[in-house]
Amino acid sequence: MSEITRRNFFKAGGLATAAVAAPIAGLNASPAAASTDTKTIFEFAKKKISNAQSLGNTQAFTYPDSMSPCLLINHDEPVEGGVGPNNNIVAYSTLCTHMGCPTQYDSNEKVFKCHCHFSVFDAEKSGQVAIGQAIDNLPRILLDYDESTGNVTAVGVEGLIYGRQANFIEL
Repeated sequence: MSEITRRNFFKAGGLATAAVAAPIAGLNASPAAASTDTKTIFEFAKKKISNAQSLGNTQAFTYPDSMSPCLLINHDEPVEGGVGPNNNIVAYSTLCTHMGCPTQYDSNEKVFKCHCHFSVFDAEKSGQVAIGQAIDNLPRILLDYDESTGNVTAVGVEGLIYGRQANFIEL
């Protein structure tokens, strides 16, 4: 009787697993059964953030839940994705996309700065990464502006908030 070595044991186990898995993997291989739509669509709750006429330079809020800090910014000039009477109001998650550290908004430079790993995000260009460890833009809070009331409402999130598999937490 020959001795089974560790190497031979794992080789045999791998071959056995492959032999069992091959027919199972072929069950869903037909092109008709495959779906090309892999997007997950969430219904975001609408949340009134502010009124455009009474808005100062910035306003902190949470969205889409109480564990997601955000900042509404009222720029002097129109910006990409801006809403309001002058297309100058935007909002972003304030959690850095690199490691989830809180960012601070620098109103003089119009950027968000992460002091953990020195990432910088441009608030006038859709939260685009300007420099640093982060590789994803800040998640942008999608806003709706009601001309009749002047209300600015959060209606969705573009991008994934740090630490989430989706932008909702099951409570």
